[in-house]
Amino acid sequence: MSANTTAPAGTEPAEPKSGFRIPKIPFWAQILGGLVLGVLLGWLARSQDISWLVTTLEKVGGIFIQLLKLAVAPLVFFAILVSITNLRKVNNAARLASRTLLWFMITSLIAVAIGLVIGLVTNPGAGTGLTPKDGAKPEHAGSWIDFLTGIVPTDVITPFTELNVLQIVFMAVVAGIAILQIGEKAKPILTLSESVLELLQKALWWVIKLAPIGTIGLIGYAIATYGWDLISKYATFTADIYVGCALVLFGVYPLLLATVAKLNPLQFFKGAWPAIQLAFVSRSSVGTMPLTQKVTERLGVPKEYASFSVPFGATTKMDGCAAIYPAIAAIFVAQIFDIDLNVGDYLLIAFVSVVGSAATAGLTGATVMLTLTLSTLGLPMEGVGLLLAIDPILDMMRTATNVAGQALVPVIVSAREKILDHEAYDNATSSPVDEPQSVAVTAAA
Repeated sequence: MSANTTAPAGTEPAEPKSGFRIPKIPFWAQILGGLVLGVLLGWLARSQDISWLVTTLEKVGGIFIQLLKLAVAPLVFFAILVSITNLRKVNNAARLASRTLLWFMITSLIAVAIGLVIGLVTNPGAGTGLTPKDGAKPEHAGSWIDFLTGIVPTDVITPFTELNVLQIVFMAVVAGIAILQIGEKAKPILTLSESVLELLQKALWWVIKLAPIGTIGLIGYAIATYGWDLISKYATFTADIYVGCALVLFGVYPLLLATVAKLNPLQFFKGAWPAIQLAFVSRSSVGTMPLTQKVTERLGVPKEYASFSVPFGATTKMDGCAAIYPAIAAIFVAQIFDIDLNVGDYLLIAFVSVVGSAATAGLTGATVMLTLTLSTLGLPMEGVGLLLAIDPILDMMRTATNVAGQALVPVIVSAREKILDHEAYDNATSSPVDEPQSVAVTAAA
């Protein structure tokens, strides 16, 4: 029997809807558009000396970064706390945690080695025209004593008001372990923590959607303020940082995926791309953390493990800021101040990069890590002042590399421990993760 397609008497057949519909612009295209528009507006503001445009770009970019920073302290605390307690749901939790830390260290060592080789080959401090007089000591310089004593807070309020991420991580780890030890009696606290974390991630998701607008302000202000003249002075140094990060991001990471994890590297970049591009714009690993966790889960990493490894990585895993950058920067500063480094100094740089990366703490910039490296080597702190002006431009590529590494390690560990959902990994796309076809749907397909 065929279906009756005749319209009821007295009615007109429904006409197909017509009209113009605005096509949905992919998020990556919005970011790219923001980059292009920001460069154009920045160039216009600088070349035509339009002060109000410079101010506008500064405010737009500043507000976007401030919105990201607003949730950093509570986000780090509750994300680390919940991630510690989530380990109870994972088999071989101690093994996974140790493997995660081991791969953090391995990739950091590779990254710092690449940074040292590039710095030694290119001599970034030569021919810049810069002198020691161009530098200035930072107000606060990092040291190992400050790093070690600064882990434990003097009270529970100051770390949040002063945004001391390392102390916040310490308190979150202690609270998470205490909740695990107390057990059932602490369940209400854990439930509240999970709800607050979800609320913070939802709020940050709204901020993330503003990234294209924030891009215009951040890139535009950088171009309007610093211009191409400043970049040309630091041309070799800037190129070194970008090349070093690119070698790690598009060379080392794919090689590890193909050889160690036996996975298709292209699928990793397809799945992780939304987080990588947001990191490039926002310059904040912690601000990107909710998105990084979502794309990591979309790549087939179990949620319970991802909720531990990604927050842990966002505060300690910094291949760009804490490995490549301080290695090249130390060589740059030594050349400006005419100081010779030896093999022991290079080994110290590697040690600081692996052990001290938590000092970077996932915030914009890597000044703390740089001062820690310079102080360990006995190099002049004035060298920090030489690099502050160019830092925002460098930080984009550094943070993109950081975030890619924070997603990479959980994928590698999951693959080696045979807990990776290969079907989800193979079906990962570069679409925004809040679309219906993202994590949950893909996994159920």
